[in-house]
Amino acid sequence: MAIRARVRAVIGPRSQLSRDLAEVVGRLNPVLRGWGSYFRWGNSSREFDQIDSYVQERLALFDSKKQGRSGRGWATRHNAVWLQSLGVYRLSGTVRYGSPATASG
Repeated sequence: MAIRARVRAVIGPRSQLSRDLAEVVGRLNPVLRGWGSYFRWGNSSREFDQIDSYVQERLALFDSKKQGRSGRGWATRHNAVWLQSLGVYRLSGTVRYGSPATASG
């Protein structure tokens, strides 16, 4: 999926570890907003939930590496409240459905 590659490109490289987490989120939010705006029409809520989970995981792993912690115990330290405090754009809840077609006459 192309969005995962874009998220990985913003968050993933180890060279990014010197950057502040707020700066990384600032670079990530336009990617999420643009992708979400394009795909928000239709039945994409399940995919949006999966992408939100992926973004949370990648940011938590990034933060864990930055703090020198290892392992996958990031879920207990990096929950949804932590993600919200960073100001990460969430795709969940942004899906729009078109109005149904009606016959006139």
